[in-house]
Amino acid sequence: MTTNAPTDPRPGELEKLATGIVGFDQVANGGLPKGRTTLVSGTAGSGKTVLALQFLLSGVRDYDEHGVFVTFEEAPRDLMQNVRSFGWDLEGLVADKRIAVVDATPEPGEDVVHAGAYDLSALLARIENGIRSVGAKRVILDAIGALFPQLTDATIVRREIHRIAAGLRQLGVTTLVTMERTREEGGVGRWGVEEFVADNVILLRNRLENEKRRRTLEILKFRGATHHKGEYPFTIDADDGVTIIPLSAIELKQKSSDVRVSSGVPELDKMCGGGMYRDSIILVSGATGTGKTMLVAQYVQAAIEKGERALLFGAEESREQLTRNAAFSGVDFEKAERDGLLRIVCRYPEVMGLEDHLLQMKRDIHEFKPDRMAIDSLSAFERVSSAKSFREFVIALTSTIKFLEIPGLFTNTTSMLTGGETVTETHISTITDMIILLRYVELHGEMRRGLTVLKMRGTPHDKGIREYRIDSDGIHVLDRFRGVHGILSGSPVYSLEAERSRLNEMFRDGGADASQG
Repeated sequence: MTTNAPTDPRPGELEKLATGIVGFDQVANGGLPKGRTTLVSGTAGSGKTVLALQFLLSGVRDYDEHGVFVTFEEAPRDLMQNVRSFGWDLEGLVADKRIAVVDATPEPGEDVVHAGAYDLSALLARIENGIRSVGAKRVILDAIGALFPQLTDATIVRREIHRIAAGLRQLGVTTLVTMERTREEGGVGRWGVEEFVADNVILLRNRLENEKRRRTLEILKFRGATHHKGEYPFTIDADDGVTIIPLSAIELKQKSSDVRVSSGVPELDKMCGGGMYRDSIILVSGATGTGKTMLVAQYVQAAIEKGERALLFGAEESREQLTRNAAFSGVDFEKAERDGLLRIVCRYPEVMGLEDHLLQMKRDIHEFKPDRMAIDSLSAFERVSSAKSFREFVIALTSTIKFLEIPGLFTNTTSMLTGGETVTETHISTITDMIILLRYVELHGEMRRGLTVLKMRGTPHDKGIREYRIDSDGIHVLDRFRGVHGILSGSPVYSLEAERSRLNEMFRDGGADASQG
């Protein structure tokens, strides 16, 4: 699970100011360098203004640090109205003199062509007045590029940005400056000098991947302070604003439990040495119709029978379908929901990005507080993402589950009916603690089913391939397949002795039938 607790700065490092933005302070090793100016650059729709405002509002609400918002492009009235969807009451904070707004937008019809020497003294004086009027510690300069709309001389832009940053540093405030970027890659700003002037640079990107937008944040540099490298996915929603998913900051410090829990299938528990560990991540992989969803139902039933709570995420079937299918094996989802022991959440993967799915799932988990959870199926999320974003999604989700020390069962649908593996298996097999393979087995002109525990960390387990059957009582694991190999590959090969025994048995039965006739 990720938290937003700032980390202590290293000896000799600049003091950090916690932003209060979920996930950011982990990526930034504690927050923004205090008393410095940070440039936030990104293309249209990347979330620059929302990120800046959240930094300002979090300072007021969480740290009692007042702020000043300077807008160069969007009228203050429009800005305040736009952020109401997040539940942010800017008007109230301005009225309470906890936030001051400096309107530096051009008047309607004003000619904004600039030439010759610049004089920003009046602007800096207005900002200083705003800072002193509310005792501000945080300052936002939003869309500062609008201050130099038609300049072509990068030297002037560099000089003026430097003047603004120096003036604000003297006032002892921590400043975020947002600036528009024309491309996702390449230079930080349109003049090519911005990154050299600012003490710190943050890049926001809004790429189109698989017909969906995916936002990422990268700290390009912090002068005099450390930070995590690379891009980090983030999302923006009405409840939490900006939420960053700091994958590299997730630490492998989860506790490990020796307590075992039942899978809901007694024979499978025996194969696992007495059950699954309570903090296990279990992947159940198999072709359509092999009984993955039924295994999920029995896994949920095992929790219900002990009076524990189970959370089931459906990605391919509706709540009604999952409830009907569970009833076939004698599991009453309806009653469990009425008793408060089960919550079923069904969302198609296509309705939102993976970062939003992750955020919603974590909210569901923390609200319901389950003793175990399941996703049917995990591979459905793979079809709406790149390999990298899918793996990031799984890592972030499994780290949350492990932190809570609850088992998580994920199903995965393979494309081949009688063997092979999927991309899902390849990408997350190292993350899982246990892998159960369900396979169709063609034997003597008949389709049967085989199960094996391919992997189980921390305990000996039955490595045999066992036949299993499905009926109205659920899944029943039987004896091992004997005299045949190559089952998992989908090309079984029979030993000579096994075939001889089969033929002898067949002729013996035929002879007996003939004599009786």
